[in-house]
Amino acid sequence: MHKFLPKFRYPKFLLLFITFLIAYLLFSGRDSLPFDQFIVSTGYFGAFIAGLMFSYGFTAAPATSVFLILAEHQNIYLAALIGGFGSLITDLIIFKFIRVSFADEIKRLSKEKLVVNLNNSAPSIFKKYFLPVLAGFIIASPLPDELGVTLLASVKSISTRIFSIMSYILNTVGILAILIIGTIIE
Repeated sequence: MHKFLPKFRYPKFLLLFITFLIAYLLFSGRDSLPFDQFIVSTGYFGAFIAGLMFSYGFTAAPATSVFLILAEHQNIYLAALIGGFGSLITDLIIFKFIRVSFADEIKRLSKEKLVVNLNNSAPSIFKKYFLPVLAGFIIASPLPDELGVTLLASVKSISTRIFSIMSYILNTVGILAILIIGTIIE
Protein backbone atom coordinates (compact mmCIF):
# COMPACT_ATOMS: atom_id res chain seq x y z
CA MET A 1 0.00 0.00 0.00
CA HIS A 2 2.70 2.51 0.90
CA LYS A 3 4.41 2.05 -2.48
CA PHE A 4 1.55 4.09 -3.99
CA LEU A 5 2.17 6.98 -1.63
CA PRO A 6 4.75 9.52 -2.75
CA LYS A 7 7.94 9.71 -0.71
CA PHE A 8 8.62 13.18 0.62
CA ARG A 9 12.10 14.35 1.42
CA TYR A 10 10.95 16.48 4.39
CA PRO A 11 7.82 14.80 5.74
CA LYS A 12 7.84 16.62 9.10
CA PHE A 13 8.04 20.03 7.46
CA LEU A 14 5.27 18.97 5.09
CA LEU A 15 3.14 17.92 8.06
CA LEU A 16 3.85 21.25 9.77
CA PHE A 17 2.75 23.09 6.61
CA ILE A 18 -0.41 20.99 6.43
CA THR A 19 -1.25 21.88 10.05
CA PHE A 20 -0.93 25.59 9.15
CA LEU A 21 -3.23 25.05 6.20
CA ILE A 22 -5.80 23.16 8.29
CA ALA A 23 -5.67 25.89 10.95
CA TYR A 24 -6.38 28.52 8.35
CA LEU A 25 -9.28 26.55 6.91
CA LEU A 26 -10.79 25.78 10.32
CA PHE A 27 -10.57 29.24 11.82
CA SER A 28 -10.95 31.63 8.90
CA GLY A 29 -14.28 33.38 9.23
CA ARG A 30 -15.39 31.51 12.35
CA ASP A 31 -17.40 33.25 15.04
CA SER A 32 -15.66 32.48 18.32
CA LEU A 33 -17.89 34.70 20.51
CA PRO A 34 -19.16 31.91 22.85
CA PHE A 35 -15.59 30.77 23.39
CA ASP A 36 -14.51 34.36 24.05
CA GLN A 37 -17.25 34.77 26.66
CA PHE A 38 -16.12 31.60 28.40
CA ILE A 39 -12.51 32.85 28.54
CA VAL A 40 -13.57 36.28 29.83
CA SER A 41 -15.70 34.66 32.53
CA THR A 42 -12.61 32.88 33.89
CA GLY A 43 -10.91 36.19 34.78
CA TYR A 44 -7.14 36.39 34.55
CA PHE A 45 -7.01 32.62 34.11
CA GLY A 46 -8.65 33.42 30.76
CA ALA A 47 -5.62 35.57 29.85
CA PHE A 48 -3.37 32.62 30.67
CA ILE A 49 -5.48 30.26 28.53
CA ALA A 50 -5.56 32.80 25.69
CA GLY A 51 -1.76 33.07 26.02
CA LEU A 52 -1.44 29.31 25.66
CA MET A 53 -3.61 29.54 22.55
CA PHE A 54 -1.84 32.62 21.15
CA SER A 55 1.21 30.62 20.09
CA TYR A 56 -0.49 27.87 18.10
CA GLY A 57 -1.49 28.36 14.50
CA PHE A 58 -4.80 26.62 15.07
CA THR A 59 -5.82 28.94 17.87
CA ALA A 60 -3.94 32.23 17.30
CA ALA A 61 -6.91 34.02 15.71
CA PRO A 62 -9.42 33.14 18.45
CA ALA A 63 -6.82 34.00 21.10
CA THR A 64 -6.28 37.40 19.48
CA SER A 65 -10.02 38.07 19.61
CA VAL A 66 -10.10 36.92 23.25
CA PHE A 67 -7.35 39.43 24.09
CA LEU A 68 -9.29 42.16 22.28
CA ILE A 69 -12.31 41.35 24.46
CA LEU A 70 -10.22 41.02 27.64
CA ALA A 71 -8.94 44.54 27.11
CA GLU A 72 -12.37 45.86 28.12
CA HIS A 73 -12.54 43.78 31.31
CA GLN A 74 -9.05 43.46 32.79
CA ASN A 75 -5.94 45.43 33.61
CA ILE A 76 -4.15 45.19 30.26
CA TYR A 77 -0.65 45.15 31.77
CA LEU A 78 -1.41 42.29 34.13
CA ALA A 79 -3.31 40.42 31.39
CA ALA A 80 -0.28 40.85 29.06
CA LEU A 81 2.14 39.51 31.69
CA ILE A 82 -0.09 36.51 32.41
CA GLY A 83 -0.83 35.87 28.72
CA GLY A 84 2.88 36.14 27.92
CA PHE A 85 3.59 33.41 30.46
CA GLY A 86 0.99 31.15 28.81
CA SER A 87 2.59 31.80 25.42
CA LEU A 88 6.03 31.05 26.84
CA ILE A 89 4.87 27.61 28.00
CA THR A 90 3.46 26.84 24.54
CA ASP A 91 6.57 28.14 22.78
CA LEU A 92 8.85 26.04 24.99
CA ILE A 93 6.88 22.93 24.06
CA ILE A 94 7.20 23.81 20.37
CA PHE A 95 10.90 24.70 20.77
CA LYS A 96 11.77 21.41 22.46
CA PHE A 97 9.70 19.42 19.96
CA ILE A 98 11.35 21.12 16.96
CA ARG A 99 14.85 20.83 18.43
CA VAL A 100 14.45 17.11 19.08
CA SER A 101 12.02 15.84 16.44
CA PHE A 102 13.14 17.99 13.51
CA ALA A 103 16.88 17.82 14.16
CA ASP A 104 17.45 15.27 11.40
CA GLU A 105 15.52 17.27 8.80
CA ILE A 106 17.06 20.59 9.84
CA LYS A 107 20.51 19.03 9.41
CA ARG A 108 19.53 17.54 6.03
CA LEU A 109 17.92 20.83 4.92
CA SER A 110 21.07 22.76 5.86
CA LYS A 111 23.00 20.66 3.33
CA GLU A 112 20.65 21.40 0.42
CA LYS A 113 22.29 23.29 -2.44
CA LEU A 114 19.95 26.30 -2.18
CA VAL A 115 20.49 26.64 1.58
CA VAL A 116 24.27 26.22 1.25
CA ASN A 117 24.37 28.86 -1.51
CA LEU A 118 22.25 31.28 0.54
CA ASN A 119 24.40 30.63 3.59
CA ASN A 120 27.64 31.20 1.67
CA SER A 121 26.46 34.31 -0.18
CA ALA A 122 24.79 36.13 2.71
CA PRO A 123 26.95 38.53 4.72
CA SER A 124 27.75 37.19 8.19
CA ILE A 125 26.06 40.13 9.95
CA PHE A 126 22.90 39.43 7.94
CA LYS A 127 22.95 35.74 8.91
CA LYS A 128 23.64 36.52 12.56
CA TYR A 129 20.75 38.99 13.02
CA PHE A 130 18.19 38.45 10.24
CA LEU A 131 16.91 35.05 11.36
CA PRO A 132 16.42 36.01 15.04
CA VAL A 133 14.81 39.35 14.07
CA LEU A 134 12.42 37.69 11.63
CA ALA A 135 11.62 34.98 14.19
CA GLY A 136 11.10 37.64 16.87
CA PHE A 137 8.66 39.53 14.68
CA ILE A 138 6.69 36.35 14.02
CA ILE A 139 6.62 35.41 17.73
CA ALA A 140 5.49 38.89 18.83
CA SER A 141 2.75 39.02 16.21
CA PRO A 142 -0.51 37.05 16.11
CA LEU A 143 1.06 34.96 13.35
CA PRO A 144 1.51 31.31 14.35
CA ASP A 145 4.60 31.03 16.56
CA GLU A 146 5.48 27.64 15.11
CA LEU A 147 7.34 29.29 12.22
CA GLY A 148 9.26 31.77 14.40
CA VAL A 149 10.09 29.09 16.96
CA THR A 150 11.23 26.76 14.18
CA LEU A 151 13.56 29.47 12.86
CA LEU A 152 15.05 29.99 16.33
CA ALA A 153 15.25 26.26 17.08
CA SER A 154 17.35 25.82 13.93
CA VAL A 155 19.93 28.29 15.31
CA LYS A 156 22.13 26.10 17.51
CA SER A 157 23.68 29.07 19.33
CA ILE A 158 20.34 29.98 20.95
CA SER A 159 20.01 28.21 24.29
CA THR A 160 16.70 27.27 25.86
CA ARG A 161 17.24 29.99 28.49
CA ILE A 162 17.84 32.74 25.91
CA PHE A 163 14.91 31.47 23.87
CA SER A 164 12.68 31.57 26.97
CA ILE A 165 13.59 35.18 27.73
CA MET A 166 13.07 36.21 24.10
CA SER A 167 9.77 34.34 23.86
CA TYR A 168 8.34 35.82 27.06
CA ILE A 169 9.30 39.40 26.21
CA LEU A 170 8.16 39.18 22.58
CA ASN A 171 4.85 37.48 23.34
CA THR A 172 4.12 39.84 26.23
CA VAL A 173 4.81 42.89 24.04
CA GLY A 174 2.69 41.42 21.21
CA ILE A 175 -0.19 40.63 23.57
CA LEU A 176 0.06 44.08 25.17
CA ALA A 177 -0.18 45.68 21.72
CA ILE A 178 -3.33 43.66 21.01
CA LEU A 179 -4.79 44.63 24.39
CA ILE A 180 -4.03 48.31 23.74
CA ILE A 181 -5.79 48.04 20.38
CA GLY A 182 -8.70 46.41 22.24
CA THR A 183 -8.99 49.44 24.52
CA ILE A 184 -9.00 51.78 21.52
CA ILE A 185 -11.69 49.96 19.52
CA GLU A 186 -14.07 49.39 22.47
